[in-house]
Amino acid sequence: MLMSSADRPAKLAYGPNGFRVLAPGHYVACAVTGEKIPLEALRYWSADRQEPYASAEIATRRLLGQA
Repeated sequence: MLMSSADRPAKLAYGPNGFRVLAPGHYVACAVTGEKIPLEALRYWSADRQEPYASAEIATRRLLGQA
């Protein structure tokens, strides 16, 4: 049985002002919590670390080295 793109994570390249889809999917996993983040809800990431985050709080903690 083939998985639809909604059933698998997307592969993204994170830039300073947006991201580019490298492989289609419906979500990415938060680099800290593992929580699934739908692409339409993705607002926080690090272009330097190439990591997505589920919230501003998680992103801030990660970037400060606390996560």
